[in-house]
Amino acid sequence: MALEKAFITPINGSRSGETIPVLFNPTEYSLETSNQFQRTAVPGTSTPVTQFVNGNTQTLTMDLFFDSYEKQEDIRNYTKKVTSLLDIDPALHAPPVCEFHWASLNFKSTIEQITQKFTLFLDSGVPVRATLSVTFKEYRTLTEQLQTIHKESSDRTKRITVKQGDRLWQIAHREYEDSSLWRSIANANKISNPRILAVGTELVIPILK
Repeated sequence: MALEKAFITPINGSRSGETIPVLFNPTEYSLETSNQFQRTAVPGTSTPVTQFVNGNTQTLTMDLFFDSYEKQEDIRNYTKKVTSLLDIDPALHAPPVCEFHWASLNFKSTIEQITQKFTLFLDSGVPVRATLSVTFKEYRTLTEQLQTIHKESSDRTKRITVKQGDRLWQIAHREYEDSSLWRSIANANKISNPRILAVGTELVIPILK
């Protein structure tokens, strides 16, 4: 059974819904995923405190092959349908968001970069063979991202006692694994100056909403 043909579809702007087929399916593609961490040096410790900041945009890269030698036709008539997706859409004031479809792969993205390489020409100099190296960057709206985040904490309020050297951001990192949530603890305990924590003070660690 032949593998279905890959294609690209703009999903917004003036070309929304247009199907842009590739002449030949890619022989391979790469998906790159990574996370970003912040490492903060704390005096008196042997290693920095590591805190998760955010995930990075997933990247899809591939080479698309185009050949029109048998038709003796300018290959740019085909490649420009893909490269034009980098152009600013007048309805959006930005390039369109696209989806790359191939079998089970459906990748919603913007096209970040295309490198064109022309490798065969007619006697007239017209190119009839080309390879496009394309980089797609995952696209998700803020609403889509927030729907996938499920921050949880303990099911009951916790209390701790401040020890020598404790800071609110350190406590937030221990309790929530996110030092940026120190303000929740400050608000729950009516702390006006987060830099001053008296040793022996009992703090309420609120449940995250």
